[in-house]
Amino acid sequence: MLLFVSGCSNGDAYELLVSSGSSSIRQPEAQYEHQYTIGIISKVDNIPYFNSVKEGVLEAAERLKVNVLYEGPAVADAKGQRVIVEKFIQQKVDAIAISANDPVQLAPILKQAKAAGIVVITWDSDTEPAARNLFIDMVNPEVLGRHVMDTLAWNTEEHGSFAIMTGSFSASNHNAWLKWIQAQWKEYYPNMNLVEVVATNDDPHNAFIQAQGLLRKYPDLAGIIGNSSVGPPAAAKAVEEAGKAGDVAVVGVSTPDLMRDYLKRGSAQVVTLWSPKKLGYLTVFLAKSLINGEQPGDFQYMPGVGTIRMRGSDTVIMGEPIDFTRENVDQYDF
Repeated sequence: MLLFVSGCSNGDAYELLVSSGSSSIRQPEAQYEHQYTIGIISKVDNIPYFNSVKEGVLEAAERLKVNVLYEGPAVADAKGQRVIVEKFIQQKVDAIAISANDPVQLAPILKQAKAAGIVVITWDSDTEPAARNLFIDMVNPEVLGRHVMDTLAWNTEEHGSFAIMTGSFSASNHNAWLKWIQAQWKEYYPNMNLVEVVATNDDPHNAFIQAQGLLRKYPDLAGIIGNSSVGPPAAAKAVEEAGKAGDVAVVGVSTPDLMRDYLKRGSAQVVTLWSPKKLGYLTVFLAKSLINGEQPGDFQYMPGVGTIRMRGSDTVIMGEPIDFTRENVDQYDF
């Protein structure tokens, strides 16, 4: 599925305060009668995907006249996120929105936040339903997982061995995509063989080491799927350094900015994503709506984002996946 998603342009009317890895949006002069504070927690701090989410968060904060605290742990784990949630509870924020590194480990502290009267939203990666009010999913996970498997098959002539580099074995979104990647493989590609699934822990250096190990362990590997944003660029770099560009297909989930050069050089064939900037914007928009007691609806148009869909009563689907290839990657900037 090929859609053009345009990013939102950043305004410059807000003041950005940065302290100890967290960001705060404050209106420099006006104080609003019903100004809310929303704590946004990413899986990990300072990787390109979540930096792009942050851009959308900051723009929404300025436009919607809310205070936003944006923070992520130094390492993608539940322990670091729990510390941030505890801090936001102590600060008595109005809403907490988190991309959960572990759905089970984070559920108790998120339930504490709900018990304290704080609206709890998960975005990008979910927790247990009882621990939050709403989950914002970027795309339908079945659509994404099956499509990513198809992109690999199209670039290997539906033959050969392949490996998967997932982000984390504990992240609900990675596990959902992995489930549907494997379902598509088993149902439609009998001449392809999945040899191994490894976890990168959403760490670029670790991802590169994992990719190098796969290429050494399986010299006849036909392809690698990167199941989180750090996977495809790490795999493409390892393929280049091994002199196997064009021989080992690289596909998966990543940003066009991370993959632009690899796609153009042919060391990666196609990557798939959505607009992370719009995801950040939508998260703040829905957090403010829930604080006001307003629930999202199926086919509702969200300013700055587009038309959303609902899955059940507590899951928002933001949109459809976008493919980036060497032919169209320069149309996108995120």
